[in-house]
Amino acid sequence: MGKVKDILDRKGYGAYSVEPSTTVYTAIEQMCARNIGGVLIVDNGKLVGIFTERDYARKLILKGKSSKETPIRELMTSNPFTVAPDSSIELCMEIMTDKHIRHLPVAEGDKIFGMISIGDVVGFVIQEQKSIIQHLESYISQ
Repeated sequence: MGKVKDILDRKGYGAYSVEPSTTVYTAIEQMCARNIGGVLIVDNGKLVGIFTERDYARKLILKGKSSKETPIRELMTSNPFTVAPDSSIELCMEIMTDKHIRHLPVAEGDKIFGMISIGDVVGFVIQEQKSIIQHLESYISQ
């Protein structure tokens, strides 16, 4: 099976990020504009957290906070699970399943390469399986 870098090669490197002082409203507005479900929280070039639509629903709305006044640092998930570009897709599936998360930052040390979602992982696995099936069909028909 493939590696995280195979997904990033397809979708692109980099991920949208905001500073911890950014309001939740601004982050959600940008997530909507970019059609993404999560944003990295970066402070002085270092990954310090992640904020997702799930965080918004569970940590802001249900607690009666205002998105226009609340800084994202109050709601972000600190020290998020990460994977390296050379991590296997299987490892990503394990982490996402075991930890009930849908987004994984791709980082190594202080270098951030991007972020992958469960949709990226599923799409990669589907494409890989299609390729294997085509290869086997070609082999059988020879």
